[in-house]
Amino acid sequence: MNYNWSLNALYTDFDSADFKKDFNALEMELEALNKAAQSLKDGESLEIYFRHYESFNILVAKLYSYCNLTFSVNTKHEKALQYSDKILTLYNNATLAKAKCVHFLNQIEAIDAVIQHSEYLSSLSFIIMRLKASGTHMLSESEEVIASKLSQTGSNAWSTLQSKLTSTLTATLILEDKTEVLPIATLRNLAKDSDPKVRKAAYEAELLAYSKIDEAIALSLNSIKGEVITMSELRGYASPLDKTLEDSRMSKKSLDAMFSAIQKYIPEFQKYLVAKGKFLNHQNGLPFYDLFAPVGTQCKKYTYEEGCEFVLTNFKQFSDRLYQVAKDAMDKSWIDVEPKDGKVNGAFCSDQHPIKEFRVMLNYTGNLGDVTTLAHELGHGYHVMCTLDENILNTDAPMPLAETASTFCETIVNNAALEIASKEEAITILENALQDATQVICDIYSRFLFESALFDTRVDHPLSVAEFKEAMLNAQKEAYGAGLDHDYLHPYMWLIKPHYYSADLNFYNFPYAFGLLFAKGLYAKYLEDKTYFVEHYDQLLASAGKMAIVDVCKLMDIDVESEAFWIKSLEIIKKDIVLFESLIQKSYPQ
Repeated sequence: MNYNWSLNALYTDFDSADFKKDFNALEMELEALNKAAQSLKDGESLEIYFRHYESFNILVAKLYSYCNLTFSVNTKHEKALQYSDKILTLYNNATLAKAKCVHFLNQIEAIDAVIQHSEYLSSLSFIIMRLKASGTHMLSESEEVIASKLSQTGSNAWSTLQSKLTSTLTATLILEDKTEVLPIATLRNLAKDSDPKVRKAAYEAELLAYSKIDEAIALSLNSIKGEVITMSELRGYASPLDKTLEDSRMSKKSLDAMFSAIQKYIPEFQKYLVAKGKFLNHQNGLPFYDLFAPVGTQCKKYTYEEGCEFVLTNFKQFSDRLYQVAKDAMDKSWIDVEPKDGKVNGAFCSDQHPIKEFRVMLNYTGNLGDVTTLAHELGHGYHVMCTLDENILNTDAPMPLAETASTFCETIVNNAALEIASKEEAITILENALQDATQVICDIYSRFLFESALFDTRVDHPLSVAEFKEAMLNAQKEAYGAGLDHDYLHPYMWLIKPHYYSADLNFYNFPYAFGLLFAKGLYAKYLEDKTYFVEHYDQLLASAGKMAIVDVCKLMDIDVESEAFWIKSLEIIKKDIVLFESLIQKSYPQ
């Protein structure tokens, strides 16, 4: 079994004839796209434009993926960086062509008739109508270009400042036997240390370190959100949240139904936090520094081969197709497995639609968490394979649906591991799952509350550091309630989370909660009628990029605008909380 992925199906090298040919073709396709945009006048010219737009996106996907995948396992690869910058520049240079297309679409009165006259355009009807609708929020063509250029020295520059200051920040960790200066990322990882004294000392050192840069970061966040408010007003959005909902293809009714259900179940998550707190000898709720404290015994180690076998065995119980997709990835060198020098942290799945494949990057060390991560990323890969018959322009699933297949596959493997676990292992498995769920529900809810308050205040005035901290503490108290010890919260979460610092991705929080709960709800549907579910599941995944969320969900008879659906999903997590409580109560310190 090969532990390194092969990218030869894309290109063999940056100096290869195929790579150079496609890079030159991308430059030519951009020129053709711009000409097609200039020539828009009827249905025939519109089809020509979209065929060039499709070809342009295919080339960008291939070339940029090769750069990104190469860089991911070798961050010292200079050509990967150089070409990725060139490709992104070419991609951004298509902005004016897109603006011209949107302007043209809004000049056509009988757009439906134009689309229906062409089989090709009919296949892209959803994306075309979304582009047309976006025209109501567009500035003039020249203003769009100006706004794009100004953002480079505006919000993008402020975002870079936040990234630079936080990534280079160090903190002094003071322990009984030593004092050392650590990068902030290393310090934050100590939240998972087995020694409670280390966890608390790291938390205190982290908060102290942020005071060195909080004024500059506050200026960054005020500037970014100020720009967002201005651009939202200029584009005619009622609020930044309305723009995010529109971009996510999600209705406000769905959002309200989800958060209404979450609010009802916050007390259940508090029970989990209190139970974990008591296990760690805390009587007033869990202090923030122990949110990620390890609980239970270490589960067995899995070699990569054993991890693959466990995933395949349980995938096969779902469907032969899921099993085969995963097996192909393992057998055909689509997965880069182990940590190595120069490889980035974390894990991801990369859609390779142009070559009808995908690639998965892991940093596999053998923990059960690595096995579930393997299942998670293969779930993404399965989603990719379900879209292969679709035009590449129809495969961009909105973020709330992008995690559906991955979380579903992770649930399959987690439940299987729980069935064969000892009591001690079960505590660990449940703790890991509930820790993740609490982050996605309670932490995400706190982020939503904080960002809502931030925008409300920023309309009136820039926030001071003290106001940012107060808003964050208020959000954490409401989202976690008595589950956390209010004497040990985290007033600086606004400073360190990069999600707040993108002008294009506001409220980069609730889609995570939607994704988790939607996948849990799907799993409940699967348990109700496995045969029916498997027959319709692939259609749902294939349609995720070409329909509004509410319509995609209706394919499985799910109404995401109803609170009842979200309650069913939360009930699944509640059962895990009840089981966790019953197991861990016997282990409380006397």
